[in-house]
Amino acid sequence: MARRFINAVFLTTTVQRRRRRGAEESTESKRVNVVRCRSTHTDSERKKSIQRSLRQQRYQFYSNFLEFILGFEILSSSWLSCWLHLNKLRIVEENKVCSLLRGLKLFIKEGDEAERKRRKRFQILEHWRKEESNIGRKSLFLDIHNVGYFSILFSWVAQLVSYKGDSDSTRGFKYLALDWHDCSQYFLAFAIKKSRTGDPLETKYPKVKSHQENKTIASSSSSSLSLSSTPSSLSRNRKHDVFPSFHGADVRKTFLAHILKEFKGKGIVPFIDNDIERSKSIGPELVEAIRGSKIAIVLLSRNYASSSWCLNELVEIMKCREELGQTVMTIFYDVDPTDVKKQTGDFGKVFKKTCKGKTKEDIKRWQNVLEAVATIAGEHSCNWDNEAAMTEKIATDVSNMLNRYSPSRDFDGFIGMGAHMNEMESLLCLDSDEVRMIGIWGPSGIGKTTIARVLYSQFSENFELSIFMENIKELMYTRPVCSDEYSAKIQLQQQFLSQIINHKDMELPHLGVAQDRLNDKRVLIVLDSIDQSIQLDAIAKETRWFGHGSRIIITTQDQRLLKAHGINHIYKVEFPSAYEAYQIFCMYAFGQNFPKDGFEELAWQVTKLLGNLPLGLRVMGSHFRGMSRHEWVNALPRLKIRLDASIQSILKFSYDALCDEDKDLFLHIACLFNDEEMVRVEDYLASSFLDVRQGLHLLAEKSLIALKILSADYTRIKMHNLLVQLGRDIVRHKPGHQCIREPGKRQFLVDARDIREVLTDNTDSRNVIGILLEVRNLSGELNINERAFEGLSNLKFLRFRGLYDGENNKLYLPQGLNNLPQKLRILEWSCFQMKCLPSNFCTKYLVHIDMWNSKLQNLWQGNQPLGNLKRMYLAESKHLKELPNLSTATNLEKLTLFGCSSLAELPSSLGNLQKLQALSLRGCLNLEALPTNINLESLDYLDLTDCLLIKSFPEISTNIKRLYLMKTAVKEVPSTIKSWSHLRKLEMSYNDNLKEFPHAFDIITKLYFNDVKIQEIPLWVKKISRLQTLVLEGCKRLVTLPQLSDSLSQIYVENCESLERLDFSFHNHPERSATLVNCFKLNKEAREFIQTNSTFALLPAREVPANFTYRANGSIIMVNLNQRPLSTTLRFKACVLLDKKVDNDKEEAAARKTVVFLRIREKGKIGIYVSWEYHNRYPFHVPPILREHLLIFESEADVTSNELLFSFDIEGNEAVIKECGVLQL
Repeated sequence: MARRFINAVFLTTTVQRRRRRGAEESTESKRVNVVRCRSTHTDSERKKSIQRSLRQQRYQFYSNFLEFILGFEILSSSWLSCWLHLNKLRIVEENKVCSLLRGLKLFIKEGDEAERKRRKRFQILEHWRKEESNIGRKSLFLDIHNVGYFSILFSWVAQLVSYKGDSDSTRGFKYLALDWHDCSQYFLAFAIKKSRTGDPLETKYPKVKSHQENKTIASSSSSSLSLSSTPSSLSRNRKHDVFPSFHGADVRKTFLAHILKEFKGKGIVPFIDNDIERSKSIGPELVEAIRGSKIAIVLLSRNYASSSWCLNELVEIMKCREELGQTVMTIFYDVDPTDVKKQTGDFGKVFKKTCKGKTKEDIKRWQNVLEAVATIAGEHSCNWDNEAAMTEKIATDVSNMLNRYSPSRDFDGFIGMGAHMNEMESLLCLDSDEVRMIGIWGPSGIGKTTIARVLYSQFSENFELSIFMENIKELMYTRPVCSDEYSAKIQLQQQFLSQIINHKDMELPHLGVAQDRLNDKRVLIVLDSIDQSIQLDAIAKETRWFGHGSRIIITTQDQRLLKAHGINHIYKVEFPSAYEAYQIFCMYAFGQNFPKDGFEELAWQVTKLLGNLPLGLRVMGSHFRGMSRHEWVNALPRLKIRLDASIQSILKFSYDALCDEDKDLFLHIACLFNDEEMVRVEDYLASSFLDVRQGLHLLAEKSLIALKILSADYTRIKMHNLLVQLGRDIVRHKPGHQCIREPGKRQFLVDARDIREVLTDNTDSRNVIGILLEVRNLSGELNINERAFEGLSNLKFLRFRGLYDGENNKLYLPQGLNNLPQKLRILEWSCFQMKCLPSNFCTKYLVHIDMWNSKLQNLWQGNQPLGNLKRMYLAESKHLKELPNLSTATNLEKLTLFGCSSLAELPSSLGNLQKLQALSLRGCLNLEALPTNINLESLDYLDLTDCLLIKSFPEISTNIKRLYLMKTAVKEVPSTIKSWSHLRKLEMSYNDNLKEFPHAFDIITKLYFNDVKIQEIPLWVKKISRLQTLVLEGCKRLVTLPQLSDSLSQIYVENCESLERLDFSFHNHPERSATLVNCFKLNKEAREFIQTNSTFALLPAREVPANFTYRANGSIIMVNLNQRPLSTTLRFKACVLLDKKVDNDKEEAAARKTVVFLRIREKGKIGIYVSWEYHNRYPFHVPPILREHLLIFESEADVTSNELLFSFDIEGNEAVIKECGVLQL
């Protein structure tokens, strides 16, 4: 994005000045942007005089300068940065700085015509710091991005340049340097000129758009934080609300007195000119009063035209109406508008007398404005029998008009609203005359209503009629029950019409009234929280009900409802980013968009728990406001398991509207299956629900869950944290809102304490159908009673998960286990302690079994009914010796046995698994062969990596898509592989006994060489046209890597100690990875090639490359991106220099790998780095290194600050970080 910079450096002297010897030196340069000022004042009395003079002049000059600036529209870019360096002054006290900064609001508009319709909001980050080079000097750094109306530092300039010293106009400042960009230079030059000559600073106003157009422009904002309000051009620092233009003799003591009394009663401030001396022309004070009023009222009476003063007032008023969009109201008091327009009748006679002796230009100007003002609709005294009622009506109209002109500050400070407005403006397409319905769709509490309110606030005055109908779904529940659907529609339309046309107690005979009354009117209608189609049918059934250019905005949680109504313009409201969520929470918790000292981590924890939902952030931010840190710490545990009542009441509204079956499905997801693959959930719940898929889609359309499509055949269910808590709270309570104190009487158990109670007390728990225990949440060990599951007779879902290391297991079975529930559909138990499942275990209903890292040797004894079983995961069960008979598992789709190192053979019943899609045998070290003479028609994934004893190429399916044969002893690839039409990926190892296999050259994507005695890569490798990854480990004689396939994007070379040259290229692949570990003979060209052309690289090196702009010893580096605009994606290249630990045992290190993490943190406004702000946590696995290596990678991160902290950490004890570096791309 284009950036423009306004740089101002002001160096001023203190009042204490040294005596100068000799004559004053003349100024060397008279350029506009450099002013050198020297003072000859020396004595104490003179200094006091100077200070008094400054205090008197600076506020008056500041006021004039402010008005001068605001009279212009400045063209500028969206990016502005300002630097001020000020000497510490006694004249401008430090405690005035903040007020001065906030004192001026400047309207900056985009130069691009398309952007003129949008007003950019801003963010100011202030940072004061001491400069080491000049003790006492202060530095203020301002970053203003997405600039629109903003508080800036022109007031300082005004005060500094307005100071006068001696009569010879020498300045009171030692040095003033200005370098302003574009038309800003003109403003400052003009201001300086005026201040130096002592001339008054006149205001000039160009022609601008109407108030309504200005309001529309001022409505839009960007995604940044709004820190100040945004008044329109007509709302700037007015001294008066109304300027009345009248002929005193006609109305001053009668009608005008009455109307001024009404104004006073309504708090309306009119301009009164009693103290102004009348003359032939209106003076600057009166011109200023006209321009300084929001509304001009022209009170046209019989003798109005007898005064040239009144006529000149009218000229100025109509000029302001044309140029500034000022509102002009007319009152025809005992005079006919036609006489005013044509200057006829008594009014015309008076006008002709006034014109005598006047110039033709004056007369023509007066005639033009009289003709124009007469065409403005106004009040006519002849139409009123009661003058008091007339004055009250006028005062009420003025009051309402002032209310509309008052700039809305209701939504200032709403984080992220600008991005929503930009999206909505494109959907609204206000320039089009079509009637358009727009839907705003999203879950409860995400901000749909707030977005609609902002839109309504900004655009309602652009329409003839407008209405915001709030929370319609609640009206449906709270209004008297109607006998039928038609009556309900009549009631809704009646309420709608009575509000939009301001007709109370309206009676509707039928539903066609809305169309008849509104089809010729341009209307803005906001229908908030629609949840039933009859609501839309009653209020906005068809677009032809409304006039051209009408807009109907509907907020709802139900996407299906919008589609059913034919609404195609739908805005899906997304959750705010983590950074925006943090700011939102802080705004409510601390009254600012950053936390107080000491609350950074706590604020982040709460934000994370609330899952970025604006409703939760607002409610809980208000809840924590004013609490001490100790109170925060005490409140956090409850927040993790309990939902705030005000949040719950809003979210529960959507749950209550569901049918019983959908409510039950919602609770299953909240308690057991959040963040689960959709296909699996369908399998788990197939016996409990008629159509699980349809139910899930319905919940998604009502924004109660999200279906994240990650690939064509993989969709994941995501439920928001607060909705998860809602579901779990519902389970804990009865319909009467009484807590079910006994956990065994609840439907689901998810709390570790409740689960402990049920599994240790052996109580009757027949109501429980699902248990989900995150083992890591257990406090201490859990010794499960051998009869624990006897009372859980209806348990269907048993999930003990989250534990992958047997050494940290907390679940124990001291006496074993007598039985498991007979109705189990899911059995998930990490680190299971028994050698075999209970003998009476029944698998009839079992759909999914996952016994990760168990001590099982056998699953069960004898044959079991496995007709429902679809997934079997026994990974890392190192003691497993055999599988049971799987002949009845005809629906099994996935069998995962990787890491089952004791497994020697597979049962022949494997051939019955015709629906098996994925078979993983990786790391089955004792497995020698697969069953023969079988053809698994559905198998498309087979992994035999690290099956060291496998010698024969597996021919168990011709439909395989992905085949992994890395580190096997396969000697030959059969020619029949050519007929495997579905094979897309083949990864295999090269060994000395492997025969050449040209028939597979078009299939192999990854090739592995391990400890082979080759000096060069075989020629046939170049023929592998789809080769993406080449792995070389322990090829100690290999000297050169030649040019290989153009498809190559990744090389991994380890312990190839003779490797010197790299003659290949990556051919501009987007992801280019080169790992060369312990290859110390690499020449300079090879190292430079890897460093320059790889997006990821690990190679031997002695130091961080010189081209990295930011370098530091150790693992932390500060990066200051002064030339980068804010709120954009930062692309960077980072590196760390690693070294082997001196005391590290080589053999022990070889069994482990180092993991390097990078955290990027932003510097907050309070000047410290807080851990929540890291945008990415990049993990990189590093194999054992023998000495220094350089890890280099490219990446990107969305950041909002120019000052970043890159922090590199190591997991493991094999290496240390010596240096680090960052290069901005």
